[in-house]
Amino acid sequence: MGRDASDIEMLLDLKNVRKTYDGPTGPVTALDDVSLTLDAGQFLAIKGPSGCGKSTLLLTVGGLLRPDEGTVRIGDTEPYSLTADRRADFRARQIGFVFQQFHLVPYLSVLDNVLAPTLATGSDNGRDHAVELLDRFGMSARSGHRPAELSSGERQRTALARALLNRPQLLLADEPTGNLDEENARIVLQALKEFAESGGGVLLVTHEQAALGFADEVLPMRAGRLERVVPGSVD
Repeated sequence: MGRDASDIEMLLDLKNVRKTYDGPTGPVTALDDVSLTLDAGQFLAIKGPSGCGKSTLLLTVGGLLRPDEGTVRIGDTEPYSLTADRRADFRARQIGFVFQQFHLVPYLSVLDNVLAPTLATGSDNGRDHAVELLDRFGMSARSGHRPAELSSGERQRTALARALLNRPQLLLADEPTGNLDEENARIVLQALKEFAESGGGVLLVTHEQAALGFADEVLPMRAGRLERVVPGSVD
């Protein structure tokens, strides 16, 4: 039985967002009047080639890049209405990031990399959850290793555990399978899907066709604009 519309919680609401950069030959529009919503329990994928604005969109949603125009709302909060310190705290507690390049701290162990978000929130209660997440992703035996000693798949699973540590509302994933083999890509995408099914929200940006099969909805992006399509028509 489907949920009544009144029971669905909107996690993300973008309205008429624009972002322009100064390029060598003039202004470059990265986001052109972008509007979208993401509900709790939804896995939304944005598909498009490099340079179409996907990463700019993710950074804007994540409170890292202020738009020139439009509004960004996550739950009941407009992050760009907060001070920089309060926005950083909100981001640490409510948003998890998963990047293609992993962004692990090279001199920290796997376990300490997963625990890194607790530094932003001031929590000292994350260790048990970190251990649980590493066990879930088959990384328990590697918890004392440093990133240089890991395969690409192991690094991404570590990064995913880190993103989940603070139990965020929203996961933002930027080409998270771009450096992975097929099996590790499936593990990461399945974990993102399970996060959405548990009531979180996932916004994935990618140009990889295989990743799209895990999403509830796929929106093509071209030249900074999102396009609505009929389900099943994306190729």
